[in-house]
Amino acid sequence: MTEAAQISTKSDNRDAGDWTLRPWLLAGGLSLVGLAIHFLIDDGGDNVPWQMGLLAFLLFGGAALAFTIREGWFKAPALFATIVGAIMGGLAWRAAQYNEALPDEEFSLAAGFLATALAVPLFQAGFHRLRMATDYSDTHYHAWTDAISAAGALAFTGLSWLVVTLLGGLFELIEIDLLKDLLNQDWFGWMFSGATFGAGLGVLRNQSQILGTLQSVVMLVFSILAVPLAIALTLFLLAVVISGPEVLWRATDSATPFLLAFAAGSLLLVNAVVRDNDVDASNSRLLRIAGAVLAAIILPLSVLAAVSMGTRIAQHGLSPERIWALIAITLACFYGVGYLASLIRGRRIGWRAQLRRSNMIMAVVTCGVALLLALPILDFGAMSTRDQLARLENGDVSAEEFDFDALRWDFGESGREALIGLTNSATPDISKLAKEANEKESRPPRYGRLSPETRAERLGNIRLKEEDPEVRKAFEAYVMQEPYLCEKTCLIIETGQSPKGNRRFMLANDSWARPLELNADGKFTSEFEVAREVNAADFTDESTIEIRPYSGQQVYVDGKPVGAPFK
Repeated sequence: MTEAAQISTKSDNRDAGDWTLRPWLLAGGLSLVGLAIHFLIDDGGDNVPWQMGLLAFLLFGGAALAFTIREGWFKAPALFATIVGAIMGGLAWRAAQYNEALPDEEFSLAAGFLATALAVPLFQAGFHRLRMATDYSDTHYHAWTDAISAAGALAFTGLSWLVVTLLGGLFELIEIDLLKDLLNQDWFGWMFSGATFGAGLGVLRNQSQILGTLQSVVMLVFSILAVPLAIALTLFLLAVVISGPEVLWRATDSATPFLLAFAAGSLLLVNAVVRDNDVDASNSRLLRIAGAVLAAIILPLSVLAAVSMGTRIAQHGLSPERIWALIAITLACFYGVGYLASLIRGRRIGWRAQLRRSNMIMAVVTCGVALLLALPILDFGAMSTRDQLARLENGDVSAEEFDFDALRWDFGESGREALIGLTNSATPDISKLAKEANEKESRPPRYGRLSPETRAERLGNIRLKEEDPEVRKAFEAYVMQEPYLCEKTCLIIETGQSPKGNRRFMLANDSWARPLELNADGKFTSEFEVAREVNAADFTDESTIEIRPYSGQQVYVDGKPVGAPFK
């Protein structure tokens, strides 16, 4: 049977159409899910592992069932939804239970979500029965209509909230506060959101013809975008070839996410051009060329992302985030090679048909890989810890440049155990810095990590009105925790003593001033508001800095101050 003949026949794996009970069932079921979620988190249980696990089970299991159930087909969707809910619930439970010991719980949850998002259309298309004989057009149809119906249901939920809020205000005009009072109840909000989302989803999924039309419209719009994007990315790659890839690293530290984003966008637009089959695909020669160009561009973009990440790893070593980025890049390269191979192999038999076959294989592989990564099998924190310790031991990074804070906060239990071990290092600098990192009560800003050159420049910008080695040493440590201090000259002036007997100082930075206290343990702290419109250049060595009592007025409600004081 030809491809055109196949698509002309209604597939058994597509929804048969109008099912009168669907909107009611989904509205009632998801409203109960919303109510259950309210009770789970109402008592502050958003940090209780079993409650978070049950919440994820209800949320993801309920959503999976809502998307897959159809008239006369209940048992298999219920089993599938239970499996999805159990996996996501287990991941949520693990993230809440071992939060401090895990370096990458958010990435594991994201991998689980990706596996679920790919598994739903595969299940709807009958992959659990047909395996690799699953019809690609069914899978593609479900993937797009699921996304469209979900977006439509969310829009309906938002519109419903707008209407009910306006109605609450309307009835309040005639002193009927029932609806407004309901809107202020958390349980009602959860139930209402679940009911409206379910009703919207049910109504949309009953309109299979409308969904098919919306799919065609969305894919048409996306395919039109393929032309300018193909031109722009072609010019971009030519510019990189001429200028050399180093221009990317000089221009930004975030080349990898940009490159991966455009690789993903190219993949999306290629599929919008290719469609389910050759009959539905556009006959425009320009669109077909643009689709082929984008299919070929995915691999070069992914390779550039790999080079960018490789450069960063060579400079700073492995971290859980970089390992996850490497996995994303590997998947992007996997798709890039698959699409390029489809173009080459399809020169005679048609590259679009070949690409559809590749899509099915790659979707199944990606779903499996995402599920594997979501499960607690691989410990990226331990991998990163071993790599970082090896860099320190081999002299690839000095103790001053080594990120002890990352071991403390970013690498999970393995990193913290390694940091404790470094506190006993025979090398004094390593032991000292490890102890300082281990004693910190909160993680310093990641973006505040300064290079040795920048660190030296910042420390050189410090100016004390009266030189004091103790004060300079304490303030230098303070500057290293603040990423934007002393970019230009900053001035430290002693202003007296606090009621506790601590020495008080005024820091005048580039465009503001901040009162500081030097505690008995030799550390600077600040518990005051920042004073704006003050610059270090406004002060001279003869300037007198004081902290004086302020007398003003302030609004009080029920004995409590509200807002800022005023004169």
